[in-house]
Amino acid sequence: MLKKDMARSFLQMAWSGAVFEAYEKYIHPDFIHHNAYFKGERETLLRGMDESARQFPDKQCEILRALEDGDLVAVHSKVALDPEQVYAVIHIFRFEDEKIIEEWESAQEVPKDSPNENGIF
Repeated sequence: MLKKDMARSFLQMAWSGAVFEAYEKYIHPDFIHHNAYFKGERETLLRGMDESARQFPDKQCEILRALEDGDLVAVHSKVALDPEQVYAVIHIFRFEDEKIIEEWESAQEVPKDSPNENGIF
């Protein structure tokens, strides 16, 4: 399986509420991340993702693009927590031993009145 397919599967599982199963299957035991809102180790982000899945059980997530380069994968997604809260999200994953060992993410809320006729997707 390609790393970009593993990254896609991880995100789809986590977004659907199967966070613990996604971590078990795809996340390295020594995983670290760079999300500014949580401590940088595995357990804190796992708990945060699980809480988000429970808080927004009806969120809609669509993976638009996935790029793979060696041990790095970038995934560009559209995430709608509800009809009024839609975000463009980019995850960057680093793999080691066929598991995600490091993650970065960036999110931008879709502006209501953007002057850009191309949109953010």
